[in-house]
Amino acid sequence: MRFSLGISSVLAISVVWCGVGVAAHQRHGHDQQREGEEMPLHEREFVQDSTEELERKWSFEWGYSGVNSFAHLEHIKCLTKPETLFDIAILGVPFDTAVTYRPGARFGPRAIRAASSRQTSFRGFNHRAALNPYLSWARILDCGDIPTTPFHNAVALTQMTSAYLELGHRSSLSSSLPHPKIISLGGDHSLALAALRGLKSVYGTPIAVLHFDAHLDTWHPAKYPSPWPSKQAEFNHGSMFWIASNEGLILNGSSVHAGLRTRLSGADWGDYEDDTSQGFLRISSDDIDDIGPKGIIDLIMTRIGTEVPVYLSVDIDVLDPGLAPGTGTPEAGGWTSRELIRILRGIEGLNVVGADVVEVAPAYDGVGEQTALAGAQVVYEILTSVVKRGLRDMGRIAEVAGRDGEKKERGKGEVKDEL
Repeated sequence: MRFSLGISSVLAISVVWCGVGVAAHQRHGHDQQREGEEMPLHEREFVQDSTEELERKWSFEWGYSGVNSFAHLEHIKCLTKPETLFDIAILGVPFDTAVTYRPGARFGPRAIRAASSRQTSFRGFNHRAALNPYLSWARILDCGDIPTTPFHNAVALTQMTSAYLELGHRSSLSSSLPHPKIISLGGDHSLALAALRGLKSVYGTPIAVLHFDAHLDTWHPAKYPSPWPSKQAEFNHGSMFWIASNEGLILNGSSVHAGLRTRLSGADWGDYEDDTSQGFLRISSDDIDDIGPKGIIDLIMTRIGTEVPVYLSVDIDVLDPGLAPGTGTPEAGGWTSRELIRILRGIEGLNVVGADVVEVAPAYDGVGEQTALAGAQVVYEILTSVVKRGLRDMGRIAEVAGRDGEKKERGKGEVKDEL
């Protein structure tokens, strides 16, 4: 069979071959162009990064990113990891079934952690103390929560006590600390009984208590009248210091309440008489109007000093509910967050061996999370003071120039700055 091509077919073939030639020429031109340029990432052959490079690329977190740990700290379930050493633990205690009014503080640890999101190691320098607690000597971990039961308060108290004993008796990472220090996120205030039981076992001595609160929390259990009394009902967030005092956990004569404005029981001063017998100095919320934050600081430091081991307990209801509404037993007439922070900064010389921030109940908080934000800032101030006190105990302190190049004045109880 014979085939013949018309002139139109010949022209079509010629056009195709010309097109192929032009395309090849263009592709060759692109290849030459790419030789002088960086190839797009997705077109390169994949090469696995080293561990160091992965850490450099991906360890950074913005305030709004990352899992919900306090201040973006490394999160480890310390209670199940005895091989993990640390110096300071952030420990959540989501327990609130010992309250006498509004529940909800079991969500406090989660709220305080979320409110701490803008605290990061790259922007954590505390100007008043001239240090960044997250970049100093201490290894600080978020140790997760104690999984307290909501069904049985006696079991929950046993769980909390066991957790404080477990963590408190471990060795710290730093050789300068005999034991790690625990800052608890409550939860209701009753957790302080378990914490004090743990501290007494660890340090072998009663502990002074510095207690910021609207309420005494040294009430005799009988001051909560009930036609159905029980031994278990004696354990609540208003009587835990009465129990602790009777167990010999609190150092009588060196403890302080600050920010009080509670109503009292009955028609007399019986509550104060019980409190005095337990060895507390009472500083009312109104006192700040007469003597100012500096006067409050001086009273605390004169009473406690700088060597006695101290448990620092901050009930967020020490603040006025107009500023911190998210709490279970609000009392009008409280301090501002600025006043509380100023006082905390002035007592940085205390020998704090444990601390808590309790009674943050986010269900009653405002849309701006102001109560949780105040709680997170209080934790930051406590952390700063604990780290700075550690520097003093290690002999790593000296006067440093302030921002303007002049020596800074220090109030009573404050330690000097790190070299």
